[in-house]
Formats: sequence, structure tokens, C-alpha cells
Amino acid sequence: MESLNHLALIWGAVFIANILARKTKLTPVLWFLALGAVMVNTGLMPLESDHFISGLATLGIILIMFALGFEENTQNFVASIKKSWGIAFFGAVGPFLAAYLVADYFWQDSNIALMCGLTMTATAVSLTMVSLKGLNLHKSIAAKRIMTSAVLDDIASLALVAIVVPIASGQGTASLPGVALIAGKAIAFFLIVSVLGAWLFPHKVKGWLKHVPLVRSFGITHLLEFGRHSTLTVLLLALLVGLLAHEFGFHPAIGAYMAGLILKEEYFGRKDDKGSYADTRRIVDNVAFTWIGPVFFVELGTKLVFDWDILASVIPHITILLMSVFIAQVFSASLAARFTGGMNWQASLLIGFGMLGRAELAFVVIDIAYVQNSILNTEAFYTLMVTAFFLNILVPITITLWKPYYDKAA
Repeated sequence: MESLNHLALIWGAVFIANILARKTKLTPVLWFLALGAVMVNTGLMPLESDHFISGLATLGIILIMFALGFEENTQNFVASIKKSWGIAFFGAVGPFLAAYLVADYFWQDSNIALMCGLTMTATAVSLTMVSLKGLNLHKSIAAKRIMTSAVLDDIASLALVAIVVPIASGQGTASLPGVALIAGKAIAFFLIVSVLGAWLFPHKVKGWLKHVPLVRSFGITHLLEFGRHSTLTVLLLALLVGLLAHEFGFHPAIGAYMAGLILKEEYFGRKDDKGSYADTRRIVDNVAFTWIGPVFFVELGTKLVFDWDILASVIPHITILLMSVFIAQVFSASLAARFTGGMNWQASLLIGFGMLGRAELAFVVIDIAYVQNSILNTEAFYTLMVTAFFLNILVPITITLWKPYYDKAA
């Protein structure tokens, strides 16, 4: 019964967090983390979560990452890559280098520096889009550039996490053969997923697959129509690809995200509500963002046990990292938008401000590096969590302050 008591507290915190998010116009993720920290520091939650809560948190992040991939329109994403690649590349390299150099200066540990760099490359699309929507800018060209660039950065971050974490955690060697082996496993995994999305999933198979039994006659559409269990089908797919990623030595969330990314709306043949793409996505989003997914963030927040001595000692780290990432992110993304994306300066700076947020994926990287693999030390964990919190607060503030200049140039 103790596990159920803890779950009741977590769901109560999720409910309160959503109310606070609506009032403050900040992403609920920040409040999930904050309330988790409050509960563990007041004794309401234990310092170490039991197996039930830990398992539910793991399932939660798998569902969240699948839902994030599932909601991405693959065609629009691919069409926008041409004008967004520069923003994605330079907008990721800037904060990565800033975070890496700051972390390496303070802790003199390349593994910690790498994980700090990777944490700071993942942009929070949901937070930025909520801020843009509140200002009626969510359908602007700048918003599309931000979304595409953020997705590209997230995919790149996931690929790098898949390669770096085994080496940094000691599961692989840093020698050339060791790095090549891990990189080869990452490439093999992404190739398998690509084969699923490009050849096996589509109903109309091409080439030599026409001669393969079952594959030539049945596609993902048949499975999605079977018994109107489309939600069960896609969730099973997310879990299976997540387990496949785990077998390759990567986090299951990486596989779940890729599973969502290769699913397309056209695979859902139904036009009625039950079993349709819209209905399935509504259920997946509800599960991922309303009642199971948030368990992950609240549980991660419970790892932030306040030690005022540690917190006071990392204030310089937080200040320097926050300023460095802010400057690097805004300037690198803005310059890339101006000179590779053909945007004017007003729109370019809006893109720079819009890419400041750090939410779901950043905290997944923190969890993998600190909770699951002990790559980060406690000081680095505190520094990243607080820095991410302030970066998220800066998103709606900077966008709101910059909107009059953007409107004037539009």
C-alpha cells in the first residue's frame, strides 16, 4: 500500500502542477520537478523510490518520448529541413561547446563535460510553442524553423547519447575500436528502424519485398485496423522498439522516440473517431502527458534533495553556465537563421530566443547520466537542473519583450 500512497501523492502533485503551469504560463515539466523536490525535502516522498514507482517512471519516459515522435509530422519536418539545417547545427554546436567548456573548467572531467554539453543541446519545442501561441506567433515562419531545428537537435542528441553514454559509464572503451563498435551499434539500430519505416511499414511494398510472404500482403495498416486496437498496437510498437534499443545498449526512450517518428497518419485507414489517427494520438498524449509520463519528472525531482551547502557552492557554476548557454544559444541560432535560413534579423533573434528552453529530452539526458549511470556528480546535477529551470523561464520573457520588434519588421 505504501507504493500506492506515493503514487497518490505524485498524481496529486501532477494535478497541482498543471494548475500552476496554467497560471504562470510555464511548462508543467518545471512544476513537476519542483513539486517532486518539495515532497522529498519535506519527507512526503522517500529518498529512494521503490521498484513500482521507478518502473512506472521508466514507462512514463518511454511514453513521453514516443508521443513526442508520434506528434511530429514527418512530411512537414522533411520539407523544412533544407532551410533549418543550419539553425539546428550551429544552434546546437554553440550551447554544446559553451556547456562543455564551462563544465570542463569547473570539474576537469571530460565525461561530465560531455553530458553537460549534450543536456544543453536539446531544445524544448513544447515550451516555445506555448509561448508563441500565447502571442499568436505559433503559425509564423520563425515558429516552423524553431520546431524543425529543435527536432533535428533532439535526434542528434539522442544519437550522441546512444554513443557517448556507454563509453562514459564504462560499458565501452574509449579506444578507437571501442568507439567504432558503439558507433557501429548505433548506426545498425538506426538502420533497422529506418528499414521498418521505409519498407516494412508502408502498405504498398516495393522491390524484392513483393516476393516475401506476409510482408507483400500485410502492412502496418492491417495491424492498426485489427479489432480497433490501434492504441494498443502503437504502444506495443513503442515498447518493442524501445526494448530493441536496450538490446543494442541504448536507453529504451531512444527507441520509443524513433518508433513514433516513423509512424505516419496515412497508416491509420479509419476516418471514424475510434481507431483513427486523431483518436489514437489523443489517447497516447493523454497517457504520456497527463497521468503516467509526469511520474518520471516528479520522480526525477525527488532526486534534488536540498543540501544548502552544495547549492551555495554551485551558484558560480549556475551563473556562468546560464550566461554562457544564453549567449551561445541566442547568437549561434540567430546568426544561422540569418545567413543559412534567409531570415531577417528580427525573426532570427526570435528564433534564437525560442530555442533557449530545455525540457523533456534535456531531463532525460540528466536522468540517464545522473540517476542510471552515475556519470554526473551531485554538483553537476544541481547546476544543470537549476540552469535548465532558469533557461525555461527566460523563453516567455524574451519572446514577449522581442515581439514588438518582430511585429514592426513583419
